[in-house]
Amino acid sequence: MNAVKKNKNDTSKTLSNSKPMPDAAELKKLFRSMLLIRRFEEKAGQLYGMGLIGGFCHLYIGQEAIVTGIQSAQEVQDTVITTYRDHGHMLACGMDAKGVMAELTGRAGGYSRGKGGSMHMFSSEAKFYGGHGIVGASASLGTGLAFAHQYQGDNGVAVVYSGDGASNQGQFFECMNMAALWKLPVLYIIENNQYGMGTSTKRHAAGEFYQRGASFGIPGEKVDGSDVLEVQAVARRALEHVRTGNGPYVLEMNTYRFRGHSMSDPGKYRSKDELEKAKAERDPIEKLKLIMMTELGMKEDDFDPFEKEIKAIVNEAAEFAQQSPEPHPDELWTDVLKPVEA
Repeated sequence: MNAVKKNKNDTSKTLSNSKPMPDAAELKKLFRSMLLIRRFEEKAGQLYGMGLIGGFCHLYIGQEAIVTGIQSAQEVQDTVITTYRDHGHMLACGMDAKGVMAELTGRAGGYSRGKGGSMHMFSSEAKFYGGHGIVGASASLGTGLAFAHQYQGDNGVAVVYSGDGASNQGQFFECMNMAALWKLPVLYIIENNQYGMGTSTKRHAAGEFYQRGASFGIPGEKVDGSDVLEVQAVARRALEHVRTGNGPYVLEMNTYRFRGHSMSDPGKYRSKDELEKAKAERDPIEKLKLIMMTELGMKEDDFDPFEKEIKAIVNEAAEFAQQSPEPHPDELWTDVLKPVEA
């Protein structure tokens, strides 16, 4: 990582090259989590192509190390909220692949009973408070979750994910101002996948994303979002900073999405060479696999059981989604607020 020149008033930091090496069990757990997200998203893309998923569908392929590394550093009382590129976050939180896939296909067996679709599903049990279709909404609602943690005194942290585009929204800065004033326990994660829809970050964002909170005195770091071990190490330090009453923290996860912004995006704004280079050099799963082969002496065949297990889980989820019934028409009248009759 290139060093960032800082002035004496700059509260941001950059990561040192040192990071702890987890044991074999932890490495395998991280690998399995990322592989589940990858294969699930690939299957979701297939179902979308078959016409079984309607509306928008934003895949997380290429960004798996971020939520995997951060979730591995969280504590059980922490809450999570994110944007509409949310399937990977749900799986990392422990939500059942069958329920997630059923929601994608608009079926009654889904987490929002088939009424939320790809962008709007929740699980209070998993402390996952949704993907949100409104750009920047996760920052506002997530800051509210942080206030709830502080009010309840549960020692929890609100982990709030936003994209590089969302971090340009006015409400994002308003929330950071409030969070800094009240020292709210919130960790802001900016997933910089280099493009706000089809616009390069070089064209839509001035400055560094990890410095978004600098004017409010909020420290930040820039992290290699394709390295799950680096993500995990930094997340542990950042969460500890927030959890011990020091207020908010910002992490910019430098990453790259391998698919289009959504399934309907042809991706003509980037070259084929750029995409292939990113796949060859920045695939988080392949990077961890190489570490496991080096550190644990694993061979290619040793990864076959992971693939077999995950394939079965994803296929079962797809089958469950297709067999689950559509919501009953009466569901149109549930979960809708209306005036109380006099």
